[in-house]
Amino acid sequence: MSTAASPHPSDFPRRMVLMGVAGCGKSSVGAALATRIGAVYFDGDDLHPAENIAKMSKGTPLDDADRWPWLTRVGEALAAGTGPTIIGCSALKRAYRTHIARTAGEPVTFIHLAGTRDVIEKRMKERQGHFMPPALLDSQFAALEPPGPDENAISVDIDQPLEAVVEAIAVQLGGLRK
Repeated sequence: MSTAASPHPSDFPRRMVLMGVAGCGKSSVGAALATRIGAVYFDGDDLHPAENIAKMSKGTPLDDADRWPWLTRVGEALAAGTGPTIIGCSALKRAYRTHIARTAGEPVTFIHLAGTRDVIEKRMKERQGHFMPPALLDSQFAALEPPGPDENAISVDIDQPLEAVVEAIAVQLGGLRK
């Protein structure tokens, strides 16, 4: 962990989305990052309609018709935040990220938690009690459109300890005063 002075929440973007395929660590990184930078974290899974969770629990991938209402809820939750707010949301496609940003109001910073299929599959098999089965991982990677250089996004490799991932994000967000 850095010995630099603790950053003030205003040093960070007000609206952030931790994005990536299922199992990349959005919940763990989100909670740790929120503590690190003085933000509030919401798990986007909590914003899914019950029908979406039931569908994924049965091993059926969501389609766009399933996702749009959920993505709208994510954007609305970001817009409602009164300070730095982080939401974990797969946001796999550029169109989804655009929709979230439009709903939330600009700007939204997307933080892509990037990892190999092998790393993420191992993590998915180790986690307990989550509705998303490892069998849907291929559909997640098939849908993933990593953020382009023209998007308001950063990318962090998740194949490192949690503290290192959080620190890498904080550094990229420009929140550390050295």
